[in-house]
Amino acid sequence: MPDPVDYLIVGAGYAGAVLSERLASQRGARCLVIDRRDHIAGNSHDHYDAAGVLLHTYGPHYFRTNSDRIRDYLSQFTDWHAVEYKILSWTAGRFWQFPINLNTFEQILGRPSSSEEMQATFDQWRVPIAEPKNSEEVIISQVGTKLYEMFFKNYTRKQWRRDPRELDASVCGRIPIRTNRDDRYLSEKFQALPKDGYTAMFRRILAHPNIEVRLKTDYREARQHLRYRHLIYTGPIDEYFDHCYGPLPYRSLRFEAETLEQEYFQPAMQVNYPNDHDFTRIVEIKHATGQKLPVTTIVREYPEDFGAGREAYYPIPAPDARALYQRYADRTAAETGVSFVGRLATYRYYNMDQVVGMALAEFDRLATLP
Repeated sequence: MPDPVDYLIVGAGYAGAVLSERLASQRGARCLVIDRRDHIAGNSHDHYDAAGVLLHTYGPHYFRTNSDRIRDYLSQFTDWHAVEYKILSWTAGRFWQFPINLNTFEQILGRPSSSEEMQATFDQWRVPIAEPKNSEEVIISQVGTKLYEMFFKNYTRKQWRRDPRELDASVCGRIPIRTNRDDRYLSEKFQALPKDGYTAMFRRILAHPNIEVRLKTDYREARQHLRYRHLIYTGPIDEYFDHCYGPLPYRSLRFEAETLEQEYFQPAMQVNYPNDHDFTRIVEIKHATGQKLPVTTIVREYPEDFGAGREAYYPIPAPDARALYQRYADRTAAETGVSFVGRLATYRYYNMDQVVGMALAEFDRLATLP
């Protein structure tokens, strides 16, 4: 039996990497990080393809935050390449500014307009709903049915394989609708990508001599012969409990990459396809990374049902899924010596900075324990 470690950390994504670094560097703890995949960085992993294009392996990861603490923490391990993430939507045979803003409204009218006219028009178009309860209601209560059907309805159905009326208001509600000309996809004050990529940043986070990383290692097998003082679990919570209440529902994705002998393929880093094609979007991340190459690689993103051999990308934000998760969450109260951290362990959609913040908060909590 090998010597015990202080912390066994399941998962080498943000939650596991940040906690291992803090525990190793600030408390001198011995940390063993294991991951069933063959790489670090979780879904933020990036890599260079055969053409030399830096790609986000598991779909685009647009880092942003309003937290100085989170930005300052990660800045110990990376310099940044500032980006204003901008996307378009393709429908009715043309590109549209998206998220909806004054430029989009002018495209609809076919003439110049103003924020005042846009707001007055939306006040006429919108369906008055005081407290939107689902994703359809949250959009039609702001802009009415026409724009909802142009940009949201079918995209959401493709992505989730559920009608927007079955999904929490937060799904579509997280997309801003603006009456000014701010055409950025996101509004956080800090928007940037790690200058050398996400994988390089994670490599530096995990470089402490007190951290050992073992890849292609399954937690179920490893726990049988590993000794540790405390477990940090960042994997699927239903898997931890052997699916005793049944599997939690997720959505998965499939990516289709194509390298083209041209500098750029499309006018923005991301183009949504709400009403055409089986894919939801085409991402050309080179727009965001700033690489200077005569070739480009685009990635078409296809939503898929989750099942054996597929990655669990998105928890389903719906009442039935939340009720099943709560049964598992209630069981965690009886688990001693275990921390459940991250998107999969808490069955909730979090942005990258939110997971970093969650990990830093858990480190603060663990620091108060004997």
